[in-house]
Amino acid sequence: MSKFHNLALTLAMESEEAAPFLAAADSARKNMALLTLAGLLEKSAARILAANRQDLAAAKKIGLSAAMRERLALNKDRITAMADGARKVATLPDPVGRILDGGVLPNGIRISRVRVPLGVILMIYESRPNVTVDAACLSLKSGNACILRGGREAVRSNRELGRLIALALKSAGLPEQSAQTVTIPDRELVTALLALDRHIDLVVPRGGKGLVETVMQGSRIPVLKHLEGVCHTYVDATADPGMAERIVLNGKLNRPSTCNATETLLAHRKVAAFLPGCLAALAAAGVEIRADEETEKIAKKAGIQTIPATEEDWRTEYNDLILSVKIVPDIDSAIHHVNSYGSGHTDAIVTRSLAAAERFKRDVDSSSVMVNVSTRLADGAEYGLGAEIGISTNKLHARGPVGLEGLTTYKWIVEGEGQIRE
Repeated sequence: MSKFHNLALTLAMESEEAAPFLAAADSARKNMALLTLAGLLEKSAARILAANRQDLAAAKKIGLSAAMRERLALNKDRITAMADGARKVATLPDPVGRILDGGVLPNGIRISRVRVPLGVILMIYESRPNVTVDAACLSLKSGNACILRGGREAVRSNRELGRLIALALKSAGLPEQSAQTVTIPDRELVTALLALDRHIDLVVPRGGKGLVETVMQGSRIPVLKHLEGVCHTYVDATADPGMAERIVLNGKLNRPSTCNATETLLAHRKVAAFLPGCLAALAAAGVEIRADEETEKIAKKAGIQTIPATEEDWRTEYNDLILSVKIVPDIDSAIHHVNSYGSGHTDAIVTRSLAAAERFKRDVDSSSVMVNVSTRLADGAEYGLGAEIGISTNKLHARGPVGLEGLTTYKWIVEGEGQIRE
């Protein structure tokens, strides 16, 4: 056996040993660890930022894209947001032990379905150091042990964050192995971890399509997947032009590197007149517009430069200042386009028609369907879940932003007074 197999097995078994302590921990103890972590993040901001600057310098040297460096970068506001996220999770109701449903059967047996932790969760992710804190907080509150394996580009930032997480756990009397941060960059370690289905209960890959596909192909552990975020905003025939422009600009410009950024704009032919102003504002913000023929003609008349869209553009997650634009003849065509080219992540309609909104909600097969709001609102915190461990495009177990409940399962509790099966 390789040294990576032995290391992976040690990590998994330590997490497995810690899991029952977390499952049995009461809310007060878990909240103590979360609040302590929030304070440590704020007090250690200088150390975190120093580590992050080293990561950014190394990332630039190896040619990491600007979009990926933006995901990697931390600042005081983002550290404050991590601390606030930990505090928010502490205020959320504890899902562990919650009775979902039940009753008394005719034979007198009392039966109930109760939420319980999954056990051990393996997180594999790229760039964003905030995922280290978000995942640790959600795993802790939901009673799960976790193994956190970030990308090599964030190794210094994650090492510092992992140190603070361990201190917070220890101060609350919980095993430090409850949340283990792995800063060894070798991919062989990941391969070894993905084979340990007897010790790890769920793997959550969070990153680009390549990472997710690699994990799905190599894992013997159930995968909570999020392949990519090819998100659409469809401007319907009855849309208010001003509202439509605000929603499109926010969806593309707010943080273009995120998975819930709008990548394709679909506009009903009857509202094509709103396009010149919207495209001009996008172009002024540095957005490259990849347009179908009809949009090209409109843009050209308005003096806006575009690039002809290819078939591949309609199915591409750019994570950058690039937007595909297409004019459609009706809502049927818009829905067909979304379901054909989208990734099942988040898709929005802008409309004043109740019938159109209901049709879009019913027929678009995505984890989040938005009406008259930006795709950027597809987020655990925005949904009131606190931090999120990721956005799932699965249809089984958990779908959309995965918060505390998505990290639990349930068991049946059956109680009686000596009943037997006749």
